[in-house]
Amino acid sequence: MTGHGKKIVAPVLVTIGIIAYYALLAAVMILLVIPFLIKLIVAVFSVVITILTAAVLIERIKEIRSGEEDDLGQY
Repeated sequence: MTGHGKKIVAPVLVTIGIIAYYALLAAVMILLVIPFLIKLIVAVFSVVITILTAAVLIERIKEIRSGEEDDLGQY
């Protein structure tokens, strides 16, 4: 594994964990006997968080590949 490959593993694993958590949360909410509106809100929230988390992962991978190791270097 290259130097960049090793640095990408942690963000990918964290992203997978977050997405799995919100997918499980949405699945549990769908199975519970609660009002439809609450189910819908939780499902939409989970999808939004998943999309945002994936976008952040893509940006982080771009930073790692471009050599920008520390976000603080931008300030």
